Amino acid sequence: MPATVALFWAFAAIAVASALLCITRQSPVASALWLVVTLFQLAALFVLLDAQFIAVLQVLVYAGAIMVLFL
Repeated sequence: MPATVALFWAFAAIAVASALLCITRQSPVASALWLVVTLFQLAALFVLLDAQFIAVLQVLVYAGAIMVLFL
């Protein structure tokens, strides 16, 4: 298995796990932090799919806005 395929599945698994942790946390701050982890993992998936512009937008717009909004 090529390294990019292994990285893709690793990032996807971490994204799913962090999304589950995001919706199961009681604290809004903890939930927001897990959501940011999920969004960074999605940005990493976009980079692996050669969509760097979308990855940068994902981090700047969504992850940055959530961190500013909740923290």
